[in-house]
Amino acid sequence: MRNAVIVGAGVGGLTAAIALRAIGWKVSVFERWPRVVAEGTALGLRPDAQAALATLKLGERLRERTVPYRRAQIRTPGGRRLADLPLGRIERRGGAPIRMLSRVSLIELLLEEVDQETISTGVEITDPAGLRAEYDLVIGADGVRSAVRQAFFDPTTRPRYAGIVAWRGVIEGFEPQDYGETWGRGQMFGMTPQAPGVTNWYAPVRTPAGARETLDDLRARFAGWHDPIPRVLAAADEGTVLRHEVHDLAPPLASYVTGNVALIGDAAHAMTPALGQGACQALLDATELAACLRDHPGDVEQALRAYDAKRRPATQRIVTASRWMTRLAGADRLTGPRNALMRLLPM
Repeated sequence: MRNAVIVGAGVGGLTAAIALRAIGWKVSVFERWPRVVAEGTALGLRPDAQAALATLKLGERLRERTVPYRRAQIRTPGGRRLADLPLGRIERRGGAPIRMLSRVSLIELLLEEVDQETISTGVEITDPAGLRAEYDLVIGADGVRSAVRQAFFDPTTRPRYAGIVAWRGVIEGFEPQDYGETWGRGQMFGMTPQAPGVTNWYAPVRTPAGARETLDDLRARFAGWHDPIPRVLAAADEGTVLRHEVHDLAPPLASYVTGNVALIGDAAHAMTPALGQGACQALLDATELAACLRDHPGDVEQALRAYDAKRRPATQRIVTASRWMTRLAGADRLTGPRNALMRLLPM
């Protein structure tokens, strides 16, 4: 039996562990935190990501934990509609609506399927070369600051601050009349369903690197925006609101694989959250990697080359599109032409 080590127990790493075990591999998962971290607010799983989980026999359990996301608008801070988000088009093309759930719920779903004895927590990778010699396959699923990427891939590819801080939170017992996003000058505010009676909100704002804004500063930014945005922020709990500086990778990697080492998820293609694709692409990476290993059972390096050929062009297109959408949604200038363009787009 061939053996693989997965560095990182996030969405991509856990999915890879499930997918590899399903094709007969022995798997070890190393996580640097003392426990598997299950935090975060809502994730939107597109039809292709749902189909990927269905191949692992997790489709029904996923539906039980999710709510469909079918209608939402883009508006100005004053409340004027600019366009609809393309949720209906995604559903028509994919055969299913985007389904929303918390990252906590998704991690718990994956953990239920993973053999707990395969996960070792509190493990810092100090000798990546030793892993490469010990295991038939090394998978870097360890995020934007991946130790695996730093050890084996082009060192010029590094995390790059996108100029955005993402604030996120949830409001229980409140469902807005309209979901969607409100686009202003250098900032935007969005709301989605997360679970019955639970609303997810997020606010990416242009912020200088190293700035330390507070929740009160965020409330001041959105004072005067249309209802219910100020009410949602007024009800936000300082202790549960998440604040993260957003990074992507630059320049793009020339390959996601080298020898018997492969990168998946943010380790390979960290992206801004503008398109809500990070978790989806990690799921697709993991299941596609397992499919390539299944199709090339005698040659790991050939399987990894096939994986790279399938996943790298697709994910790097999404990285680029997400970067441009981040700039468009939070434009500091030319908001009038931007908003006029949005009314013309076939969203």
